Amino acid sequence: MAIDEILLRQAEQPSLRIYRWSERAVSFGYFGRIDDVESLAAGRAMVRRWTGGGMVEHGDDLTYTLVIPREHAFFRHAALESYRLIHEVVAQSLAGEGMSAQVIGVAGSSASGACFASPVQYDLVAGGVKIAGAAQRRTRWGLLHQGSIQFKGSTVGLGDKLARAFGAKISQRHLTESSLDAARTLAETKYAATAWLRKY
Repeated sequence: MAIDEILLRQAEQPSLRIYRWSERAVSFGYFGRIDDVESLAAGRAMVRRWTGGGMVEHGDDLTYTLVIPREHAFFRHAALESYRLIHEVVAQSLAGEGMSAQVIGVAGSSASGACFASPVQYDLVAGGVKIAGAAQRRTRWGLLHQGSIQFKGSTVGLGDKLARAFGAKISQRHLTESSLDAARTLAETKYAATAWLRKY
């Protein structure tokens, strides 16, 4: 979460970050109630996202972050439209892995706080089951889009397909030491702090 925020603060061009989790954990949205999340987390590690949305289970999923600088043309899309466009790209990538997923136009209905219990508008579904969802935050720096793909099967190569689906011209870069240091500090002072985790 801290790395994503640092990438947003330093954004000069669109960036896609793809990562996995080292242990089974849950993330939950900025406005989530910790009491509700704890009852669903069943003892797993928890982290509050800076973006919105419900609780997401991590461990077997492929997690990605898309950062769009405020000056980029894509930032001008309304929130729902940008959500739809991004998920259409994710659907194209999954099709390359042999999975037929559709962007749904109508939200499902569920009282659960778990993000994948029921799809919302423009989520991705396959066989009637939600397989990809995301949450966004817009700031003075740009757009932060954090997504999870619950992909049954090997994800080897899926990250590359996802990157190429977002842009014809891509380049790989590593985080600088200064960015990593900033992220470590932010993780310690914000995302790992009890005050952040248990707010609301």
